[in-house]
Amino acid sequence: METLDLNQPQLYINRELSLLEFNVRVLAQAKKEDIPLLERLNYLCISCSNLDEFFEVRVASILQMANIDPDAAGSDGLTPAQQLEQIDVKAHQLVADQYKVLNELLIPQLEKENIHFVRRDHWSAKQREWLEEYFHEALMPILTPVGLDSAHPFPRILNKSLNFIISLTGKDAFGRNSGRAILQAPRALPRIIQLPREVNKDDGHYFVFLSSIIHGFVNELFNGMSIKGCHQFRVTRNSDFFVDDDAIDDLLHAVEGELAMRNYGDEVRLEIDGKCPDETIDFLLSHFSLSRDRLFLAHGPVNLNRIQSIYGLIDRPDLKFAPFKPATPPQLGRSKDLFAAIRKQDILLHHPFESFSPVIEFIRQAAADPDVLAIKQTLYRTGVNSPIVSALIKAALAGKAVTVVIELRARFDEKDNIDLASKLQEAAVHVVFGVVGYKTHAKMCLVLRREGKVLLNYVHLGTGNYHPKTAQIYTDYGLFSCNKELGEDVRRIFVQLTSLGKVPQLHKLLQSPFTLHKGLIEKIEREIQHAKEGKAAKIIIKVNAIVEDQSIHALYRASQAGVEVKLIVRGVCCLRPGIKGVSENIEVRSIVGRFLEHTRVYAFANRGEWEVYCASADLMGRNMFRRVETCFPIENKKLHDRILHDLNSYLKDNAQAWLLQSDGSYKQIERKDSEESFQAQTELLKELSY
Repeated sequence: METLDLNQPQLYINRELSLLEFNVRVLAQAKKEDIPLLERLNYLCISCSNLDEFFEVRVASILQMANIDPDAAGSDGLTPAQQLEQIDVKAHQLVADQYKVLNELLIPQLEKENIHFVRRDHWSAKQREWLEEYFHEALMPILTPVGLDSAHPFPRILNKSLNFIISLTGKDAFGRNSGRAILQAPRALPRIIQLPREVNKDDGHYFVFLSSIIHGFVNELFNGMSIKGCHQFRVTRNSDFFVDDDAIDDLLHAVEGELAMRNYGDEVRLEIDGKCPDETIDFLLSHFSLSRDRLFLAHGPVNLNRIQSIYGLIDRPDLKFAPFKPATPPQLGRSKDLFAAIRKQDILLHHPFESFSPVIEFIRQAAADPDVLAIKQTLYRTGVNSPIVSALIKAALAGKAVTVVIELRARFDEKDNIDLASKLQEAAVHVVFGVVGYKTHAKMCLVLRREGKVLLNYVHLGTGNYHPKTAQIYTDYGLFSCNKELGEDVRRIFVQLTSLGKVPQLHKLLQSPFTLHKGLIEKIEREIQHAKEGKAAKIIIKVNAIVEDQSIHALYRASQAGVEVKLIVRGVCCLRPGIKGVSENIEVRSIVGRFLEHTRVYAFANRGEWEVYCASADLMGRNMFRRVETCFPIENKKLHDRILHDLNSYLKDNAQAWLLQSDGSYKQIERKDSEESFQAQTELLKELSY
């Protein structure tokens, strides 16, 4: 039998197109009548925020590649120009759908709930009077219009800032005919303003966009001249930055230097008021050196994700998800001594269904415990004001040896991480910035405690960041353990991160960039061999993305050998399921619900003796080869079975699940009339209510 070439481009979905498909699924949540109305508005805003990052990072990198190597192609065979052509079609359709959802679905339904976005032509006399006063007192003093002439060149436009291009007629103060002016709205200004009750006709919620107020009173900024047109616009810039690892002496200073330029990277997208005349559009496109396919017309505010602020301004529990209290496992709830509880047995937390508080308390108790000698922790995204940071500082001030590995290059959190490093260093915490050339993405904490004549290693390993806020909305697993070999593995990795020395063979952990990729491939190959021998063979993988070629090859071979492969992939998936002779035995589903699915789990049937691993890494090349990651086994039978139960719940989901088709599109699972609705996240909320 002839071996099929698994490198054929038609076997792979383009990464960027797959990412756009994810945003289509997010936007679809905004259309669902069974989701509370303000939550639907949130989903719309999230899809817009995601699209911003898509252009800032992904499209920007493709545009750069188009200049550097126009013939370059990935596994899918698409050149940069071909990718941009297809992105152009899908992105424009997505933006059109976003404004359609806002204008035709959400705004009318919000109005029925007495929540209004008041347009300029609908302002009442009282509202106009209040808004005019607001303009004069809160806006006008800090607005700086710039008339364009040889002495006033086009100002530098900040990335994603709100701006206005104004067409003028009449003579200025110096007797010259004016043509155009640019007005930038400072970022400190709120983009949506709530009108006070006394100016409204009832007790409803009335909001006005900042852009509407500026449009309404912009003429007062140009005395003696007439406003022919005023149109809002926004520019998206390349926000990814490059640090040459081979040419820097100080990573901190290098990152600080690049951050200063992030707001002024190359232009990649222009958004502008859909009513703007072509002449003005062409003027802006020419100035920013953008082609028409980088132009997006806005039929509403140019920055839809700013609408998200009204969620916190409206006290309407009936229009939001029902609140819930994260559970605490009984073994932790009964014990005030976390170390005693962990010493007794491994403990698994599943956030946000279970509280993140035990993780914070673990570090707090370590900081206060006189028997704790050292604390070592990785921080990727956590926030300067995190209670975890406070506990680490207290530990250092108490004389404990505290080491923190901070990843400065966590995208869009670089500034916070630089500030965090300074704060920790001031408290005599030993701060290192990982390994040059490799992001430290592992989530791990080690506490070294003296108990009698022995030193015990207590560890926490997770699939997500040490961030209390995201732990409320991201699903992640966290494992507490006092296992000797596991603790020794974590200790060795920390030593490697600080000393840069080679690590002896690890007992239990798989670690990238060294053993993780190889270890996962070996486990897939083992399932292939079991299938060939007629034994139980099955693979369940739950990750955020599947991109890496060799992993996809291995999964294709598994399917060809008859291994049942179930993939739960939240976002990007470059693997094509359902291709005859290649991937008939592979199912790929995506769960989009109340919580952002973030857990990474790798499970292998192993002839009925299931092996379950949790990890900080997705199946992406960067995670396997360019990052420091950890993948840890779940060996406690009860916890092991619990994760398998969770995975099966996701595989049973018939309400929030989407199935990937072989053409790269997704279809939401349609429930049969006889089937009851089953939502995995809802069931987990019920099951983990202790």
